[in-house]
Formats: sequence, C-alpha cells, structure tokens
Amino acid sequence: MPASVTELAELLELEDLDVDLYRGPQARTERQRVFGGQVAAQAVAAATRSVEQEMRLHSMHSYFLRAGDTAVPIIFDVERIRDGRSFATRRVMARQHGRPIYFMTANFHTPEEGLEHQDRMPDVPPPEMGVPMTDLARQAGPEAAAEWEREWAALDVRYLGTSTMGLAEDPDHPARAQLWLRTDGALGDDPLAHLCAFTYATDLTLLGAALTPHGIHINSSRMQAASLDHTIWFHRPFRADEWWLYDQVSPIATGGRGLATARVFTQDGTLVATVAQEGLIRVRH
Repeated sequence: MPASVTELAELLELEDLDVDLYRGPQARTERQRVFGGQVAAQAVAAATRSVEQEMRLHSMHSYFLRAGDTAVPIIFDVERIRDGRSFATRRVMARQHGRPIYFMTANFHTPEEGLEHQDRMPDVPPPEMGVPMTDLARQAGPEAAAEWEREWAALDVRYLGTSTMGLAEDPDHPARAQLWLRTDGALGDDPLAHLCAFTYATDLTLLGAALTPHGIHINSSRMQAASLDHTIWFHRPFRADEWWLYDQVSPIATGGRGLATARVFTQDGTLVATVAQEGLIRVRH
C-alpha cells in the first residue's frame, strides 16, 4: 500500500485507455487482496472525469463483488446514465481478468443555495490527544507495527477510543469508535485528490466498529471479514489532509454481517460527509 502521500496520489492517477475507460495502477503490498478503499477511490476518480468541472460528487453507492488481484491493474468502465441541468448520474464497473470486482453508482450535483441544518459535533479531545495508530500497532507486537508502517503510512490516524475502551458508556449505542484522521502530508489543491484520498481512508476502520462489543479484532485469525458495500454522502467540500473526526457507530450485527455508519466532522465542527458500510464479520469456529 502507499508508503507516503505522494505514493497515494500516484495510486489514484488513472491511465486513459479510451473515452470513459481507464486503468488503475496497483500499489506495492503484501496483502492477499486489493484494499476496498483503493478500488472505491479509483472508481470515484473515473466517474468524476466524465462530468462537467463545476459539478460536485454528492453521493456514491457501491458493492464489492469479488476480491481484487493485487498483481494486475484494474479496468474502470464508466457509463453515463444521465446528464441533467442540476444532476448527473454515472455507473462504474471495475474489472479484472474479464470479471467485475466492484460496482458503483455515483451522483453529481451543481452547487446551489438551500436550507441549512446539521448535527452538533460530539465533544471530543483534539487530535493531539489521540493515540497514534502506530503506537496501538506496537502494542500488538513488532510484526503488527511493521505491517502498519509498511501498508498504511500514507494516513495519520489518532484513536480516541471505542465503546469498550476509552469512550463514555452509552447503552443506546453499544458499538462505537471515534478517531481523528488525515493524510500524512499535504495533497495540494486539486479537489478531486482530496475527494479520492478521503474515499480511500473511509474503508480502513469502519467495519471494525461493529466488532467493538465482542472482544475480537478484525485482523484476528478467528475472523473472516470483508466489506460488502460502501456508501458515502458528501455534504460539503473539505480537505483530506486536514484533521477530520470519524464518529463511527454500529447499530446492528446479525447473521454474520455488521452495519456501521459514521459522521465526518472537520475540526471547526462542520459536518462534511456521512459514510455507511455493511460487511461480513463471520467468526470461524
């Protein structure tokens, strides 16, 4: 995976093959399958290239269909479903070895004035008081720390706590996790780079929130875990290289699946995105 912000930006640069047809590069990794956030971020880049520059992505809804092969590039095929004066819709199919591995529908909106309200940001400590993910990884042993630094060094993650460690008890929400996140370095001023980097990062920790009440880590050998679908609503533009709060809640786990949602706030309390994901959390017996 990207070892720096520069490598992350390069990973999200697609090669034009034809009109609405792109090829996405692969990162160096020891993972057995392509990281879902990478496929989603590259699909966002592909879809955004097909709309007018003034339009903004306001939602994406996607399914992970098959495990991606880290040894070969990914082909992204964009279908222009609709172009209206206010909204545009795109469908993106990601393929490897001639088979679909990921499917996304994306909707774009021309910015306009409208009614305004939002949730209040939770009262949380600042990022500087969060625990760096590298420190948490070291607690699991030198191999875990080395893996984090090798695979996820492009991201700066500061954990604030979970429902079983560090957060105040909330009987109404037994599965919660909060953390601050940003890219570990500046991304420049291209809005698409921030959009894609944010999409990439949203898949990193969300499913783990569904496991917090159960005392099992998502990387445990007892756990078979995989993202099944991923949805993001983009409310306002923001920078992925500045701190954003990932306020995660899992309302339910049942039938071998867990659902998690998250509100995303910037440090000034602005609600900028909402994320939802359902994933496989099958315990091996």
